[in-house]
Amino acid sequence: PEDVSDVPPKREVEFTIDLVPGTSPISMAPYRMSASELNELKKQLEELLEKRFIRPSVSPWGAPVLLVKKKDGSM
Repeated sequence: PEDVSDVPPKREVEFTIDLVPGTSPISMAPYRMSASELNELKKQLEELLEKRFIRPSVSPWGAPVLLVKKKDGSM
């Protein structure tokens, strides 16, 4: 489909990630983005937040974002 407009109904899910005791998140500086890449990232994140596909997180275990250009040049 071209665009998914809604998420499936909310379900109860039990999910845990067992960490090795004493493990801490890997801290790395984010890679640099051009102004156009940063604007595109903000636009896509806002769209995904509005659709409730993602939600804000302050977890130190968060994953970085990597933008990859498509064959047509868009991101």
